Amino acid sequence: MGAESTSTTPRDDPAAQHAEPAAERLETTFELNGSGVRLEVAPRMLLTDALRQAGAHGTRAGCEHGVCGACTVLLDGEPVRSCLMLAVQADGCRVETVESLAAADGSLDPLQDAFHRHHGLQCGFCTGGILMSLTALLREDPAPSEALVRDTLQGHLCRCTGYQQMIDAVLELAGGAGGPPGAPDADGSTAGGAGR
Repeated sequence: MGAESTSTTPRDDPAAQHAEPAAERLETTFELNGSGVRLEVAPRMLLTDALRQAGAHGTRAGCEHGVCGACTVLLDGEPVRSCLMLAVQADGCRVETVESLAAADGSLDPLQDAFHRHHGLQCGFCTGGILMSLTALLREDPAPSEALVRDTLQGHLCRCTGYQQMIDAVLELAGGAGGPPGAPDADGSTAGGAGR
């Protein structure tokens, strides 16, 4: 009997199916959280993978189909699913990840702090993407209604917390129930007060 061959064809080897020839590399340059980044990437490398390669590890690859929202980042201020974008598509763009939210000294930004106070996260896997979508919402509408917050969260899957704590955090930050800070709620109490 002869020795069996141990070589695999690209069809048999999942890693080989996605491998790019070494010569096929493209340069992409973008702003990542305020700093310039230049990467040489395979033409089919996803933005999620490029961000992680550049050190932005808060961007998670969850479903890799654009359904769960864990990979959400801001591209020129707009929320996008980085698992559905090629890295080269970000060339010349401004990319913000969850790492951009905290101050240089490590202190949390107001949205992160509100999530912390309201227990709006548990395992944290989905949190980065959720925070980025809500950051975009709050930049566009600093006092969103509860319905708008709920609508924004519909694009995200969280298996740990449920969503009410996240909604409470955003509404407190926005001044409660979509009104300006200090405005009375429908029951006459002050928005964002204790016991909410």
